[in-house]
Amino acid sequence: MVGSIFQVVPVLDVLRGEAVHAVGGQRARYQPLRSILHPTSDPLELARAYRDTLGLSSLYLADLDAITGGAPNASRYRSLTGLGLDLWVDSGLRDERDLPPLLDLDPDRVSVVAGLESLRGPETLAAVLDRIGPDRLVVSLDLWAGRPITASPEAWNGDDAEALAARFVALGVRRLLLLDLTRVGKGNGPGVDRLLAAIRAASPHIDVALGGGITAIEGVERYRSQGAAAVLIGSALHDGRIGRDQLAALLWK
Repeated sequence: MVGSIFQVVPVLDVLRGEAVHAVGGQRARYQPLRSILHPTSDPLELARAYRDTLGLSSLYLADLDAITGGAPNASRYRSLTGLGLDLWVDSGLRDERDLPPLLDLDPDRVSVVAGLESLRGPETLAAVLDRIGPDRLVVSLDLWAGRPITASPEAWNGDDAEALAARFVALGVRRLLLLDLTRVGKGNGPGVDRLLAAIRAASPHIDVALGGGITAIEGVERYRSQGAAAVLIGSALHDGRIGRDQLAALLWK
């Protein structure tokens, strides 16, 4: 919810039924995930480990089959919320006609992620907001090496990230995610510090999350101090660079 306390949100990228290791946005090259949290790449078991081993209560799910044109896996979403997790679901939402499988899910548990790389245009975003409301919608400002990725450049009429963020806010968006796909899994940080600062200065009432390449708890602390509402983390949880004790010290002290 908007105005919530700072969150660390673990990530699951799921492709053909398996959790995969996302690196640099090169989806065709993603391989099954290897994690110290569970011996298999089963998404449900890894989500359970996020909850039980790391003590985390939310989850960002990238349904890569849906993002690349397939149907959303609503049964998987229900299984994950059945673990008591609050779910952020990116299922490649293109317009309001893609919403029905998501509308049947628990509105108190499931936030819908609308990615710039999939959304067809501002009118589409306005229609989605009208259907589900701003508290349940997370708009992902998807980037590629710092430049916005748009499904329809003509519809969005520009590729300046700060200007697009302002446009989202003007439409009524209250929750933003800054995600540079080229930095995912690379370990060199999200690369969105200036953009975060600009959005926070212009729209301090907006919740801004970010992700991609965070490798240490110090990075999490830094972005919290810069006003981020949440950070998304994947690889650093799976290889143990960030563990339960560090998360507990940061989140529950």
